[in-house]
Amino acid sequence: MEQHPHPDDPPEAAEAAKLRAWWSHRQWLDRPRTGASAAEVLAATGWARSVGGAAPYLGLFARAGLGRAAVDAAAARLEVHELPSARGCTYVLPAADFALGLAAGAAAPAGELAAAQKHLGVGRDEVEQLCLAVERVLSEDRPLDPAAIREAVGDAVRPLGEPGRRRGLTTTLPLALGLLQSRGRIRRVPVNGRLDQQRYGYVGWDQPVAGDAVDLARRYFSWAGPATLRHFRWFSGFTAATARRAVAEAGLVPLRPGSELLVPPALAEEYAGFEVPDEPHYTLLAGIDGIHLLHRDLPRLLDPADAARPLPAGRAGRAFGTEADPQTHVVLDRGRIVGLWEYDTQRAELVLLPFVPPDDALRRAAARTEAFVRDELGDARGFGLDSPRSRAPKIAALREAAAGAPGRAAG
Repeated sequence: MEQHPHPDDPPEAAEAAKLRAWWSHRQWLDRPRTGASAAEVLAATGWARSVGGAAPYLGLFARAGLGRAAVDAAAARLEVHELPSARGCTYVLPAADFALGLAAGAAAPAGELAAAQKHLGVGRDEVEQLCLAVERVLSEDRPLDPAAIREAVGDAVRPLGEPGRRRGLTTTLPLALGLLQSRGRIRRVPVNGRLDQQRYGYVGWDQPVAGDAVDLARRYFSWAGPATLRHFRWFSGFTAATARRAVAEAGLVPLRPGSELLVPPALAEEYAGFEVPDEPHYTLLAGIDGIHLLHRDLPRLLDPADAARPLPAGRAGRAFGTEADPQTHVVLDRGRIVGLWEYDTQRAELVLLPFVPPDDALRRAAARTEAFVRDELGDARGFGLDSPRSRAPKIAALREAAAGAPGRAAG
């Protein structure tokens, strides 16, 4: 079970283990911060990617023991909210970061409008007029779904016909909704208050939009450092020139002389004195949790032997370490991925494939997560279109692989 640096380990192996443990520590995955709010967790560890799956709930539960009701209540009070932010992708953000998140994501809807102008003959004035019409029909407390908005604004929405359908844009309404969200003029709310589904209504809003690339760099490296310029570019979607300027102005320093890994100076000093914990601490997380997705550099979380593992139900000839993202949910111990898991709704149980001999601590962590998913979520979808039926072959492959794993720990 031991994975902390050993005196006889090669220097590079010891440093890799320390980096993994450090990232886990900075992500609040070394021990639960019981009593922390959802906003406090997200402010300290980073925005939680949301694609209609269970990732935000699983991450907040692992880091602070927060149940679904507490997270949903925080969202209802606008202490946290799901917003289009980095790269135009949706994340769950704390209120303190709403302005920056919207600024970070503003380029995406502007780019979509430019593409519609070029390929579909959509005029900017036409979309701006539609934006005004949408704002007029939305209140701040009565959500309207897109169908109701279309009916309310009438001819202000224009069908885009077959050319639009081929480009995934059947009317001009999504263009207006995207622009209005990026400007903080409207916000999208889940119809049942849950973050793990994708049925929404829209309400009016008056949220300032503020912040620049340097602000995002400072925020990002406080969550994810040490990280490289390439890691930051992945998260931000910035051009190389913008990212380089932001990193330079943010005052970051190399982790060590000549290293590509960058970190705020205060964290460089803290890292130098950091020691890898001796005892394992297991957390079960979504495959798109921030411990992975802030960098999107999967091999850094893998032991070399695990990187060579074939993936259950994965593509033939592909090893775990060659994937861009985990194809299942993951088990972490001090920053190292030490197993895979999924939830079987038919049997109401968690299916676990460990990479290490399971001990009582791992069994307790799995049982705790299983109870959380069963009693509070009902499922642990990886993304909006994930379903028990589509997941069945993956679960069967995990169960079969676990039958031969150390300790036979399948659910």
